[in-house]
Amino acid sequence: MIVVTPIATDAVSPSTSARIVTVTMNPALDITTSTDVVMPTDKMRCGAARYDPGGGGINVARVAQVLGTSAVAIFPAGGASGDLVSALLGAAGVPVRRIPIAEPTRESFTVNERLTERQYRFVLPGPALSAAEQEECLRELRSLAASADFVVASGSLPPNVSPDFYNRVAGVCAQLGTQLILDTSGSGLRHLTGDRVFLLKPSVRELRECVRRDLPDETQRVAAARELIERGCAHNVLVSLGVQGALFVNAEGAQRYPPVAVRSGSGVGAGDAMIAGLAVGLSGGWSLTKSIRLGIATGAAMLMTPGTATCTRADVERLFDIAPEPIALADGSADL
Repeated sequence: MIVVTPIATDAVSPSTSARIVTVTMNPALDITTSTDVVMPTDKMRCGAARYDPGGGGINVARVAQVLGTSAVAIFPAGGASGDLVSALLGAAGVPVRRIPIAEPTRESFTVNERLTERQYRFVLPGPALSAAEQEECLRELRSLAASADFVVASGSLPPNVSPDFYNRVAGVCAQLGTQLILDTSGSGLRHLTGDRVFLLKPSVRELRECVRRDLPDETQRVAAARELIERGCAHNVLVSLGVQGALFVNAEGAQRYPPVAVRSGSGVGAGDAMIAGLAVGLSGGWSLTKSIRLGIATGAAMLMTPGTATCTRADVERLFDIAPEPIALADGSADL
């Protein structure tokens, strides 16, 4: 396990020179609105729509920017929806490397039901990327990753992209000596080989699908995470538990990270925000333990925002100050 050296300050932005590169192969234009009741057949009159650039790595870059750490977002985009994603990121001050593609960027539609406070999320599959467009994404990654502290690859793959694409991303990072944080699911997760991912962040559902068995309790979840490590998928596994916090597992031990209690809100992007906080901490030289606590606080702050809006730095700082210390599990270490 690689342990980074903690720095003296407790500021949320550990280093203004930290550099994060994110890769989002299936970005989205996120559209959020609300209506009184969601029902079949009838027309549902909605409120004003909110538009945000979305997709795992893009969300990470946006939140890292909020926390004061430079992050460059690499993503393929096409059509009017892709133009709007790029424009919204530019307006937010996030540096981008857009790879033009022939097909339009997908849209993701979220409807909040006012009467019940339920949330309905409709996610489209995304465009088909040509082989040349995929290779251009990897070339852009090679050009930026060599000078990066961390690469974060996050989100789903477009329908026609080979499931081993993230394994190719891991290979590029390994060649350049850059640490990779990966947040993906399904076949992209199952095709990881070579022990080249620094940290993998599955949800419980994604972990369950990867090992193909139920994981009803903490013991079995830790065992499944360790199974991924033994397969050579990653050095470290951080399992997000939603409102229950997270589990961290590596070859040396395991820890449970309790959640930070916040008022309920939109859950869109909370997992990406957790990764952003983690990457910001690690990029500034914080320990894994402290960086994960920052990730937990950042994910909790994201729950307080409407739709896919980013969290605020003030909320992250406040929640980080009260974030509980991790609990070492039976075979775990208290200081990872």
